[in-house]
Amino acid sequence: MKKICSFLLLTFSVSLLFAQDPIGQNTPEFKKKKKIDLSNRAGDHLMVQLSSDHWTGTPDSIKNRMTGLSRGANIYVMMDKPFKTNPHFSVAFGIGIGTSNIFFKKTKVDIKAGGSILPFTNLDTLEHFKKFKLATSYLEVPIEFRFTADPEHDKKSIKGALGVKVGTLLSAHTKGKSLEDRSDKVINSYTEKINRKNFFNSTRLSVTGRIGYGIFSVFGSYQVNNMFKDGVAPVIKPFQVGISLSGL
Repeated sequence: MKKICSFLLLTFSVSLLFAQDPIGQNTPEFKKKKKIDLSNRAGDHLMVQLSSDHWTGTPDSIKNRMTGLSRGANIYVMMDKPFKTNPHFSVAFGIGIGTSNIFFKKTKVDIKAGGSILPFTNLDTLEHFKKFKLATSYLEVPIEFRFTADPEHDKKSIKGALGVKVGTLLSAHTKGKSLEDRSDKVINSYTEKINRKNFFNSTRLSVTGRIGYGIFSVFGSYQVNNMFKDGVAPVIKPFQVGISLSGL
C-alpha cells in the first residue's frame, strides 16, 4: 500500500511540475491572452468509484481465507471551488456513501459472537457457505485538493487530486449463500444475513489520491485508523484501488 500511495504522490507532483508552464505562460503570446474563463465549468459533480478491496495487517490465518473477488463501490456528490488566484488549482468537498465487500472461503466471521474477540473460524472440515462476505458501508465526507492542467477545457485535460475523507459506520453485516457440507455438496440453498456493528470502529479516516484524464481516473484510498476496535481483532487497515468516473 505504501508503494501505491508513493506512486500516486509522485505522479501528482510530476503533473504539478509540468504544469508550471502548461501552455507557455512565460511567452509574450500567453501574456496577451485573455483571462481564463470558467463560466462553462460545472461547480458540482457526481463521482462514482469501483474498486478492488484489500486489507493490510492481516495475519496469514485470515489472509489465506480471503478470496480475490473482494470489491467496493463509492458514490459522492462533490462541490468544486477553483482558486481565484490560480484556476489550475481547486478545493472540492462533498458527501456520499462508501461500501466494501470482503469475500472469504470456507470461513465464518462471527460478528454476532458474544465474547470480546471477533472469531475468524476455519470451516475446511465443517459445514460452510459456498459464498461468504463481510460488508460495510459508511457515510463519508471527502475533501480534495485538485489540479487541472487546462481548467477551461476540463473534460479534455490531465487532472490529479490528493485528499482525505472522514466516514461514520452505517452498517456492517455478513452474508452467506448456499450452505454446503464438508464435501462441498449443497445442503440448503438459503441465504443468511447477520447485522452487527459491535466489533467495528464507528469512525473511518482515509487518505486518497487520483490521477486521470477528462472524466476518467484511477484512484487509491487507504484507511489510516484501525477498522476494528482495539483488542477484538488484528490491526487491519483496508485500502481500495480502482477506477473513478467524475467531472473532476
